[in-house]
Amino acid sequence: MVPPAMEPFKKLEGVAAPLNMINVDTDMIIPKQYLKTIHRTGLGKALFDEMRHNQDGSEKLDFVLNKPAYRNAKILVAGDNFGCGSSREHAPWALLDFGIRCVIAPSFADIFYGNCFKNGILPIKLPQEMVDKLMDDASRGANAIISIDLEAQEIRGPDGGMIKFEVDEFRKQCLLNGWDDIGLTMRNEDKITSFEKQQHTQAPWL
Repeated sequence: MVPPAMEPFKKLEGVAAPLNMINVDTDMIIPKQYLKTIHRTGLGKALFDEMRHNQDGSEKLDFVLNKPAYRNAKILVAGDNFGCGSSREHAPWALLDFGIRCVIAPSFADIFYGNCFKNGILPIKLPQEMVDKLMDDASRGANAIISIDLEAQEIRGPDGGMIKFEVDEFRKQCLLNGWDDIGLTMRNEDKITSFEKQQHTQAPWL
């Protein structure tokens, strides 16, 4: 069996941070000066850099992820059109490296939405009124514990209320099993090896 290429996502429970902003673009998530690296780790410190830090590098204490209750947030509840702008894959890398494994919003930019699934992050689209409810739940600080069950497609808030969400079945299975694009390819490793051997025999000049 091929080991998962990324950490599987089955159930998640943690603090949810409220980011009540619309049109949060990928340059806000991870500014362009951090795009030189090809490594997926180490970007968490630069997540929302211009909103989290002053020019001297010190923290802006009023930004949500700098508040003690949200420093270890695993879930982000955000506004409409999250992840718009350029298609940089560093945006989900930075979220994941910080510890965010789920983003809930009314809508997402298409490329960012797809990149989340490919990197082990679950983006959940919900109607505005449901996002507003979760945003209110998240405002409770350290008590804003939200649990997400991907298999059942359920979100449970701190008051025990339950919200169902939709997700594409193929993308759901990829997250549950930890399959990124490479992982999906390697599921056919035996067939690939067999083809290569056959081709070498039939066309050794290639």
